[in-house]
Amino acid sequence: MLAQYLKVKEQAGDAVLFFRLGDFYEMFFEDAERAAPLLDLTLTSRNKDAPNPVPMCGVPYHAAQGYVGRLLGHGLKVAICDQLGDPAKSPGLVERGLVRVITPGTVLDEDEGLEPSEPGFLAAVVRSGGDVAIASVEVTTGQLRCCVAPTLRAASEELARIGPRETVIGPGDDELRALAEEAGGTPTVWEARDDTEAAAALDRLQHGGSEPDPVGASALRLALAYVGDTVRGGLDHLRAPEHYAVGEHLMLDDRSRRNLAVLEGADGGRHGSLWWALDRCRTSMGSRRLRDWLLYPLLELEGIGARLDAVEVLVESPGLREDLGEALRAVGDVERLVARFGVRRAGPREVARLGRALGLVARVVAQIGGDDLPALLRSVRERAAPPPGLGDRILARISDEPPMNASEGGVIRAGADDEVDRLRGLLGDAQRLIAELEAREREATGIASLKIKYHRVLGYFFDVTKPNLKLVPDHFVRRQSMASGERFSSPELKDLEDQLSTAESRAVEREVVLFDELLGEIQAQQSVLTVLAHALADLDALCGLAAAAHEHGYVRPRLHRGDAIRIREGRHPVVEQTSARGSFVANDVALDGRTEQVVLLTGPNMAGKSTYLRQVALIVLMAHAGSFVPAAEAEVPLTDRIWTRVGAADDLVAGDSTFMVEMKETAAILGNLTARTLVILDEIGRGTSTYDGIAIAWAVAEHLHECEPAPGARVKTLFATHFHELTALAAELPRVENHSVSVREWKDDVLFLRKVVPGPASRSYGIAVARLAGVPDGVVRRARDLLQQLEQGKGPEAAPAAAGTDPNPQMDLFDDPAAALRRELARIDVDSMTPLDALTRLAELRDWARRG
Repeated sequence: MLAQYLKVKEQAGDAVLFFRLGDFYEMFFEDAERAAPLLDLTLTSRNKDAPNPVPMCGVPYHAAQGYVGRLLGHGLKVAICDQLGDPAKSPGLVERGLVRVITPGTVLDEDEGLEPSEPGFLAAVVRSGGDVAIASVEVTTGQLRCCVAPTLRAASEELARIGPRETVIGPGDDELRALAEEAGGTPTVWEARDDTEAAAALDRLQHGGSEPDPVGASALRLALAYVGDTVRGGLDHLRAPEHYAVGEHLMLDDRSRRNLAVLEGADGGRHGSLWWALDRCRTSMGSRRLRDWLLYPLLELEGIGARLDAVEVLVESPGLREDLGEALRAVGDVERLVARFGVRRAGPREVARLGRALGLVARVVAQIGGDDLPALLRSVRERAAPPPGLGDRILARISDEPPMNASEGGVIRAGADDEVDRLRGLLGDAQRLIAELEAREREATGIASLKIKYHRVLGYFFDVTKPNLKLVPDHFVRRQSMASGERFSSPELKDLEDQLSTAESRAVEREVVLFDELLGEIQAQQSVLTVLAHALADLDALCGLAAAAHEHGYVRPRLHRGDAIRIREGRHPVVEQTSARGSFVANDVALDGRTEQVVLLTGPNMAGKSTYLRQVALIVLMAHAGSFVPAAEAEVPLTDRIWTRVGAADDLVAGDSTFMVEMKETAAILGNLTARTLVILDEIGRGTSTYDGIAIAWAVAEHLHECEPAPGARVKTLFATHFHELTALAAELPRVENHSVSVREWKDDVLFLRKVVPGPASRSYGIAVARLAGVPDGVVRRARDLLQQLEQGKGPEAAPAAAGTDPNPQMDLFDDPAAALRRELARIDVDSMTPLDALTRLAELRDWARRG
């Protein structure tokens, strides 16, 4: 047995090998030592008394998936070695073989760590020259994509958007390895021994379509070869690869997606994200499709309009939407169900689920009849049509509650097959005859407690207690002695047992044949079923968007090829749902490249500047995803990129300070502007000195104002800042506008009105915000005194000494203002200053002098 184990282990490589022995999966040697502490298992050993005992541990085979998921969570792979032969019919060692290698990117079940509403992508990355090809495959749904990025940076952004659970690269490329590690998930260095089958699979999937780029084809072959080597089932459910360019969809980098909480809220989960706010889908496959639409917003007016047309009909037809939603809820995640047939992992229960789902799908298709429907809903209706009669044939053959495996029997419905019914009849007769024999022998022997029982080793036997052994007849044959009595057989009981055993095995064999025939029929329709599942996921996502729009009063946006953003009474889709009903204050926004290109937004902390900036970006994103938007009206230009620089924190891993992180983000934005970019800046320059910060923020604003990525095209920018000096830009640059978030002072308090109005803010209200945040009253009072001194042009004076202490008078923290002004003038090195530096410094000194 260990020789057999070692042979399979050689094939499994670095994966932890689950080796099937009876009712357990056992692990040996290093695998046992690695897995036992991670799975909280007791590490034992075989041959304990030998000089080199064999470490081992095991898990029940019926509960293995949970243990597999835990090992995957620790970054390990798991290889499954199953019994291929029937132990009852194997004269010696039962045949075993490697049936599957489970890796983070090839999980098939939720028990293995697969999230129902999230994809489980595997990515394969190949480089040729400067081009980097990324192939991504979702084994549980059949989705297959490929793109070619022109640079490593672009490839890094695309991998972050895909979010693979595992990234496969070839050996010998350190830069690609770093790219895979940066993408998150598990990086895997792997080289196909022979990709002939993968190449053939790719040719079949292409269906005679356009040939992919050579480097793209290499990435696809690597992905398909790896999936084939690990899943070891089939790839029939994979769809034709979708080839796309990196710039084909509206792009956000990973940091911008996090800044806008597109997929994850503040706690790292779905709650509080845009995905959460819009997800009213009834199935997991619909939630995944909505997530995909938010990651890959469209850039074609025709495609966006098709989605919006479908959503509009569903918004205006609440009865139809609710009926479709209830039917889809009953259908369930048919996308992942269908994929199990493609990878040869479907059993009787999956077949029964498919049969019930196909019956419900027919109802869904019937509900979206009519030629006056939008094109996308008509397309869903055509693609979702189930194979004629397949669902009925499944339900007519499979029992209502089938077992997990066909070999257990009870799969075929009564009345579905004459031979199965006949053999089951024999079983019933034999069992009736056994009951009659028991009654007869009880009466003949006078043993009132005589019973016929069954043991899986002994078979059927008469159970006789010790006090009754003297009454046992001569034709009883002793089989086994027990403490409480003895077990006997008889010629008649043996004949009945043979009849029962033969009928049972023949019935199961016939059921397996019938089940395999049905599986073959289903697999012959694999491509049709895959298209059907994809269409139902589309429908569920459309119904979910319509339900969210109806629930929260969203409107249809108007997308256009111009450059103007016009939003009336816009709202933040997430904050609105987490606020008290009706309390969210809506705001307008107007941006274009001619008059209002750069909007400088000032106002105190907590007033709502960040919310305003984010809601504009989210409304633009939602519109491109084909969703209605939270506004009274919205005109949105086609936008190919949204950049955000919001908040800041140290990057301890990279060794970057808060200011360095901020500057890197700013550099990435300024170096990648396009004619259709929307830029959201929430503070720049806070992590350094005030003068440096103002200078950098001023220069960035000027650059964005003057930048012209294409002739006549300007970069639309929303720029929130606490540097009130920047508001002077509106007087100097023609397309800069000042806006502020209004507040109202009441006694010592500040009321945040949350309304964005024209003009700069008059004050920062920082001390008022500090008081609201719970800063001690004494500190707040002292801050007010110091602020008053500074505003009067005086240096802040030290606080008076406490009573009873040595006063020891201190000097003012600053010299006499006139002396200080002379000193600052003398320090200026005019020859080393830029015009902007000189202008900024002169304005500061002028203001200082005016204050006395």
